[in-house]
Amino acid sequence: MPNKTFFNLPENKRKKLTEVAIAEFATYDYTNASISRIVAEAKIAKGSFYQYFQDKKDLYLHLVELASQERINFLRSTNPPEPQTGFFRYLRWLLGTSAQFDLTHPTLSRIVNGAAYSDLPFRDEAVKRTQEISLEYVKELVNQGIAQGDINSEISPDLAAFVVSTLLGNELGKFILQKVDIDPQKLAKSEPLDIDMQVIEKIFDDLVRILEMGISSK
Repeated sequence: MPNKTFFNLPENKRKKLTEVAIAEFATYDYTNASISRIVAEAKIAKGSFYQYFQDKKDLYLHLVELASQERINFLRSTNPPEPQTGFFRYLRWLLGTSAQFDLTHPTLSRIVNGAAYSDLPFRDEAVKRTQEISLEYVKELVNQGIAQGDINSEISPDLAAFVVSTLLGNELGKFILQKVDIDPQKLAKSEPLDIDMQVIEKIFDDLVRILEMGISSK
């Protein structure tokens, strides 16, 4: 986590440093990202940087959390097509809207994807940060689903949230990339990708159907 001195910075300086750091890690992988370039672009002394963050890893993990939270904020601020869609229809809409975030916020998306799919030396720790933020949001949705009668109230809300969050997490991303024949590490890079969205939409449909109906033939 950043030191208190970072949060004590004037908002414009804190915002500038954050924007420069996001651009750096969205352009270069973790190993090749440069603190020297960041401080030069942000116009701060290198010594000052280490008053704000312990090291490059500390900065990167902060950006991973920030980007993950921005994704959640985007989902919260984007209204579904109908005010009362029900849990499963809302979940299906949510999957598509999350994909929209990746298209409309490419730099933040590359930060999150870099944590999940690049050769990060502390990948497990970075992924855990994103999962914790996602899980809290899914818990809210599950509790709403139970209150609306869409989810069986006899099921543990925590277990239901864990199952949904796990299915919607990085492993789903890997499954999708395999189906559209894209190297996962390409998601962490800035090159544009040619993705068959119809395949992805079909996967989203099937996933929500499985969550709602189960896999039993009965």
